[in-house]
Amino acid sequence: MAGDSRRSFLTGLAGALGALALPAALRPAPLLAAPLEKVRELGVLRVGLYADNRPWSWDRDGTPSGIDVELARVLAEHLGVRADIALFPADEELSDDLRNVVWRGGLLGFQRCDVMLHVPFDRQIMAQEDNVVFLAPYYRESFGAACAADIGDCEAPPVQMHGKRLAAELDSIPDFYLLGSFGGILARDVTHLPSGYAAVAALGEDKADFAVASRAQIEAALADHPDAAIRKRKGPLPAMLSPGWDIGIAVKENSRSLGFVLEEEIMAMAADGRMKTIFARHGVEWQPALAAQPSAS
Repeated sequence: MAGDSRRSFLTGLAGALGALALPAALRPAPLLAAPLEKVRELGVLRVGLYADNRPWSWDRDGTPSGIDVELARVLAEHLGVRADIALFPADEELSDDLRNVVWRGGLLGFQRCDVMLHVPFDRQIMAQEDNVVFLAPYYRESFGAACAADIGDCEAPPVQMHGKRLAAELDSIPDFYLLGSFGGILARDVTHLPSGYAAVAALGEDKADFAVASRAQIEAALADHPDAAIRKRKGPLPAMLSPGWDIGIAVKENSRSLGFVLEEEIMAMAADGRMKTIFARHGVEWQPALAAQPSAS
């Protein structure tokens, strides 16, 4: 996770489950069609994505890259328009990002986007954000761990890593986990890095022995460093409070017509395998969001 806004959300995530997507049959079809018409009239879909959020979205030699970047371009193509990718740094809180990116625009001249991707799809957040509509949960994220090739048993309880070099993103849930769990015995062993992806990559650079990060960050780092012999932990992390969370999109409240069209295309991508293919190109196994599965209704 990149940025304090996502950390703030995840700090209160433990025990929270994704909200249910509103069935298409219950949506008022003619509601506020102007935003969708405006996007098509201008010929551009402006998409807000987090910067430095590998493997989801980041700047690669001056060009936006990542899973969400590919998804944004497919959505724009579906509308018959061009994708304008706007990478932005995370603010202090998720509500700040939603205000700056989705419904008002930034105070320093950042132009409001038509849609924001990689937004936590969570019931509590939905209840707090009157100016934003949350739609299209497209991935289920969770936390895991990885080990360097010579660390021994990667499935052992993390407390047995005492004295080893541990890595996590600064001020993230994995960081709090390593610092505070098991009576704090691992606190002095933790090295802080700019992102979870960097923490996992450090395992292959002989800079760390054990890293805790999100599942997507772990899988992407392993795929990008195939010769490093980094091992992904198979079992869950004991005492990790977060059960996981769904990721979706957000549009301004009066842009529901745009949001519904984008949601339909995202659902189609999940059904026909395109979503899985996009994730696979970045080394990540696509996991359907709980809120998007029939059993969640």
